[in-house]
Amino acid sequence: MKTATLVLFSGALTLTLSACAGQQRRGPPPKVIERVLKTAPGAAQPSTIVKTEIAFARAAKEDGQYTASLEYAAGGARLHGRNGVVSAASVFGAARDPETSAEWAPRTVVMSCDGALALSLGRFQDQEGFVGNYVTTWVRQQDNSYKWVYDVAGRDNPQPPPRAEFEDGDIVVTAIDAVQGLVATCPRRGDPVPPPPALPITSDDPAQSKLSRDGTLRWRWEHRSDGIKYVAADYYYNGKWVTAIEESLASPPEE
Repeated sequence: MKTATLVLFSGALTLTLSACAGQQRRGPPPKVIERVLKTAPGAAQPSTIVKTEIAFARAAKEDGQYTASLEYAAGGARLHGRNGVVSAASVFGAARDPETSAEWAPRTVVMSCDGALALSLGRFQDQEGFVGNYVTTWVRQQDNSYKWVYDVAGRDNPQPPPRAEFEDGDIVVTAIDAVQGLVATCPRRGDPVPPPPALPITSDDPAQSKLSRDGTLRWRWEHRSDGIKYVAADYYYNGKWVTAIEESLASPPEE
């Protein structure tokens, strides 16, 4: 995932509005997530996306990156790559798993009010050591699991400086990344959700916009003429539309 050449960054996570996510791959979720899912109101739980991403990252390491990407992909899932949006099955199904897998972790999860649609924004590190951002769109399935339907990634330019080397005897405290959980406001019964702001039509570049079935989350992508992969998500919150994710991502230079 994270396009055919990119990998993602995994680690310990804390979901600030939902729960701490553990490192378990399959089977029951960590008790803290179980408890939050039972007690928190509503069907939209950002912690379920965090849990899914952690399981996905573990599967990529154990089973192979492309194998895991297909396992977690919904029918018709697409990758946004250098030349535009393409079928994930055509990319991953025709290639062998790389020797090393992706590493990644979400930093922001935004969900529709009913929890049927979600987007995650996070950080990755690829096999060559480059880091950057990724965005993945998730759709809830009939069994209440989540599968991804769209994925895009781009390396930082410039790349951040390397981490400092530590010597024996140094006291090192590792940080726990905080995941921001954003959930759209559910409208009062009988009250319609106002439509999101109109999108400007700036060019003839390939693009697509989709609205969640409950009308509270809109996401869109564009493939711009300069090769930039643009993706954004707006959600309905406390009576107004707010932009939760907006990324302009570049592909790595061709070798």
